Amino acid sequence: MWRMRVVHATGYAYKSPVTASFNEARLTPRSDSRQNVILNRVETAPATRSYRYVDYWGTAVTAFDLHAPHTELEVTASSVVETDRPEKPKAKISWEDLEGEAVIDKYDEMLAPTHYVPASKRIERVGRRIAKYHEPTEAVIEAARWVAAELKYVPGTTGVHTSGVDALREGRGVCQDFAHLTLMVLRGMGIPSRYVSGYLHPKRNAKLGDTVDGQSHAWIQAWTGEWWHYDPTNDKEINEQYISVGVGRDYADVTPLKGIYSGEGSTDLDVVVEITRLA
Repeated sequence: MWRMRVVHATGYAYKSPVTASFNEARLTPRSDSRQNVILNRVETAPATRSYRYVDYWGTAVTAFDLHAPHTELEVTASSVVETDRPEKPKAKISWEDLEGEAVIDKYDEMLAPTHYVPASKRIERVGRRIAKYHEPTEAVIEAARWVAAELKYVPGTTGVHTSGVDALREGRGVCQDFAHLTLMVLRGMGIPSRYVSGYLHPKRNAKLGDTVDGQSHAWIQAWTGEWWHYDPTNDKEINEQYISVGVGRDYADVTPLKGIYSGEGSTDLDVVVEITRLA
């Protein structure tokens, strides 16, 4: 078991004063069988009124608004989380089960195409080829491996609006793209699957107390009789180094920070993530 502190700071600088802004932050780690959130707070400068709720997908949201003119806004989320290695998926399900009405009905939203995870005949053919030789649980790993062979990890080559198809066309991308393209393959095979946002501590042998530049990360969960995690970017199941935050159909459901503001001019954005292993 690991205990980590994560500080995720996002700064906006506006070219002219903004008279009002309304924002939603999805920066609170999940509490579940693998994770225990000991502390979490989301603070803003200037100070704002905020309230919390849990969205449709089960992600904790901090909503806040600011009605005084401002040229800068900083949002800082601080969390202390205990993480464990998830149990290996035990449930086994057949392709026939996945094709059954009960599964298709229950997991319809995790099978349907979205803007970032569109339907594709080419990807469906890839899925059929994988499914021909592998059971569903093995097929998830094979799908991720196919994506790893198709995409080269190159930071900065894609943006937050890039879909899985765009990344495939470019042949490169970041963790968001690896996750979206893997979801395309899985949903094309009929495996319910969802997008996970969170953090990854980059050092397996991290010293206690050392603060490192962390990173926001994305991976997937697949349902093959039960939900389980897989990281297509690193081609492995997740371990204690991973902190889950949001879950949804794709990136749009788990955007860390989004909002609207009243004013003119574009914004500069600065994001810093620091992770410290405490235990």
